[in-house]
Amino acid sequence: MSSPDHLYRFVFEHANVRGEFVQLEDAYQEVLRRREYPPVLRDLMGRGLAAAALLVATVKFRGSLVLQAQGEGPLSLFVVQAGSNGGLRAMARWEGELAERPLGELCTNGYLAITIDPEGEGERYQGIVGLQGEGLAEALDAYFRDSEQLETRVWLAADGERAAGLLVQRLPGDDPDEDAWNRAEKLAETVTEAELLALPVTELLHRLYHEEDLRLFDPVPHRFQCSCSRERVEGMLKSLGSEEVHDILTEQGAVEVACDYCGEGYRFDAVDVDAMFSGEPPTETPPTRH
Repeated sequence: MSSPDHLYRFVFEHANVRGEFVQLEDAYQEVLRRREYPPVLRDLMGRGLAAAALLVATVKFRGSLVLQAQGEGPLSLFVVQAGSNGGLRAMARWEGELAERPLGELCTNGYLAITIDPEGEGERYQGIVGLQGEGLAEALDAYFRDSEQLETRVWLAADGERAAGLLVQRLPGDDPDEDAWNRAEKLAETVTEAELLALPVTELLHRLYHEEDLRLFDPVPHRFQCSCSRERVEGMLKSLGSEEVHDILTEQGAVEVACDYCGEGYRFDAVDVDAMFSGEPPTETPPTRH
């Protein structure tokens, strides 16, 4: 059996092929609960969360991976962040009503970026490609083909209630089973979105690879997690400079900032702002939710 909000890694024994399978429910619903998204974005959010969970699991590091699509269409920005600790969050910016259209039409002249940001030491890495294909899975296939030059295929599904994803990847090096990658890819192409969303991991892998020798690893739990804090918001305001922040304070009576990911609100009054730029400790004002 498999439980929602868990990721499962598996490998083909005696072949240079690995895979991952993830199903999300609570984390997905927590993202949708915090903001009203049109149907096309509800599905995209789910697919993006599943994709980010799959991608961060392919990298051995401590830190976060950011999946971002940006363009000039009605959907101007779509961001999902996945932590190596299983934390997930997502946000989008759009204008007007969004009809069911391919991702490239929602985000015209857009690009897909994947950023790996290690904690502490380690270099930040970013790969960028133009948005290609009908949806996010096809865009990721193109990303791996053009940017990473690593044979990787991704399948994603979401229905507003649950999200899921499957990734298979050919590892570098001489493969003792030269046909293993071809079999892994072709068999995975038969999976349906309904199967991704509903089947437990053991049933799904048996359906696809019952003639293969697989090793399934222990599941990795995932959850909604936002890293915003009053201290981080204060740092952002300091980067704007004293003059601009005081102008906002004069005009609005207080400086209020809401997190794009979780909706948490942070309010800074005149005393807070003066302390912020004088080096004095800020007042202990609890966050407000909007």
